[in-house]
Amino acid sequence: MQAEPKTILNFLATHFDALVFLFEKQNNEGSIHLRTFREFEEEFGHIEQQLFSYKILRKIGEDAEFSGEIYNLFQFVLKEFKPMLPETIEKYNSSISNLFRLIRDGINGDKLILAKRIDELYSEAFSFVESVEKNTLRLLAETRELKSNVTKIDYKQKVEKASFWIDYYIQPLNNILDISHAQSIVNKLLDISNFINIKRLNFHDETIRKQFEKLYFFLIQSNHDLLYQSKILTNELLPLIERIRTESLILTGWIEFLKIPNKVEVPKLLKVLRDNPYSDEMYYHAKDFVMQFQNIEDIIISEELVETDMWIFNKEKYKEDLLNKMPVNDFFEWAIESLNKEYKMAETEKLFSLTSLLFEDDFDKEFDPMNKHVFIQTTQLKLKVPKIKIYKHGIS
Repeated sequence: MQAEPKTILNFLATHFDALVFLFEKQNNEGSIHLRTFREFEEEFGHIEQQLFSYKILRKIGEDAEFSGEIYNLFQFVLKEFKPMLPETIEKYNSSISNLFRLIRDGINGDKLILAKRIDELYSEAFSFVESVEKNTLRLLAETRELKSNVTKIDYKQKVEKASFWIDYYIQPLNNILDISHAQSIVNKLLDISNFINIKRLNFHDETIRKQFEKLYFFLIQSNHDLLYQSKILTNELLPLIERIRTESLILTGWIEFLKIPNKVEVPKLLKVLRDNPYSDEMYYHAKDFVMQFQNIEDIIISEELVETDMWIFNKEKYKEDLLNKMPVNDFFEWAIESLNKEYKMAETEKLFSLTSLLFEDDFDKEFDPMNKHVFIQTTQLKLKVPKIKIYKHGIS
């Protein structure tokens, strides 16, 4: 008969220390051996039957082990995570990529299937982020333990262990989290979030749209979390473990030398040198510097003033001239003629000032229906301009 959930939870709380004992045995030995239960009974009493009936433990031959869900619960509570190889985490690249491809290809297909695929993608992304966090926590704990050398291992083993962590765990995991790497899972999640962002705003079905929105905000948060994990790996774990490896190599070499100090010739540790804090040629450099200021010639700078005619655009005058010429079939031809007549030349700056008359509300403008253009010549430029007819209301 299946026990009530509350009964199982109460049992876990009541016998928490006993379960931690079994959890540590499984972690250290791979499973809970038969001989462990004899030791267990003496300390915690006869509760094995309940452990199996509540599905907390399951038989593996003559031994036992925790069921997956309970084991994960104790991993979470005790923060005792086994570091996973990066190849294990890398599997998420394939599963996430495949689900994203199916969602994208079936975006207009069956809504129930699409909704299920979105949920599956959410779960896979969630598991990936959780796996990275667990690995980082475990690697950090292992590295700090190695640094403090709690188990008192010798320096050679310490170097080998530090190299092992870098080569097989830390560096590969760092590559997985490297957003600049085109094939990294983090880069894939960024592409997915860009696609999901569009669909959460314009997808026709409201239920699917809400799923897209939930997935989008999760991916945004995941991006921040993974960036934080990457910083831990780059800024804390790698420098720490590299320091362990370097320090240990130096100490290992020094210890080996002290064992047989006469095997090699030792270089002199102290060498007397005498040097000045300044150059021998300092006197001559200083003399050259001072002498350059002894014969100072007066320098007179005069600015030649260039007389230029100040031209002020008399808008009202040209507006009145244009009004008197109404209707004007070609505005730019009239502008060039007006400037040539008054100044014997058409300067570009003055022409541009005249074009402001085109924006007057008093005048109506009409472009050539054939979209014809004409060329005009100023003193500086040859311009291609449209043919514009100007007339006043009622005058055409």
